[in-house]
Amino acid sequence: MGFLDALLGKTKLPEAKTDKLFAISTAAITLETTLGYRPDGAAAVCIKPVDSSRYDAARAEVEELLKLSMKDTGTNYSIQKDEYHYVWVILSDPDFEDLVTGVQMVSQILTEQGFGTQLLAAVYRFKGEATLYWIYNFKQGAYYPFVPDGGRERDTSRELRLKAIMAKEMPIEKDESRWYPMWGMPI
Repeated sequence: MGFLDALLGKTKLPEAKTDKLFAISTAAITLETTLGYRPDGAAAVCIKPVDSSRYDAARAEVEELLKLSMKDTGTNYSIQKDEYHYVWVILSDPDFEDLVTGVQMVSQILTEQGFGTQLLAAVYRFKGEATLYWIYNFKQGAYYPFVPDGGRERDTSRELRLKAIMAKEMPIEKDESRWYPMWGMPI
């Protein structure tokens, strides 16, 4: 972004950082063996939609590849909007690696089609002594834990413990003010 862009209020959104998405694969083993959190068979990608024919074409390509993938892997998918009108590509599969691959495929296609700036988050659900979501912030290229604790409360002490334990396993967002709660996720 140049000086003139800054003066005129034009900002360029950061591209999605997808290179660390696969870190969740090895972290899932530690989560299960050390902490008792098992993948719950669900993952999702949250996208900020745009009105354009190019975006509609990219979405159609994502859906076509998900249909083909569904035949090969058995991964089911649905596409929904949440209360904030963000689009969610929701994947379900008991095989965690298929979920990770599906999330990577969706984000890669949208990035290749020029919509990487529209990718907001990838979410993986785990079950254990509480429901745990690992959220990947595409703009920061890092994960953070989200543990809802009934209503619109969150278990921040559990989140901080998870950060301390998992920091060697996966890229964790260091700035906790960027650990946005994602209430109302359709996953």
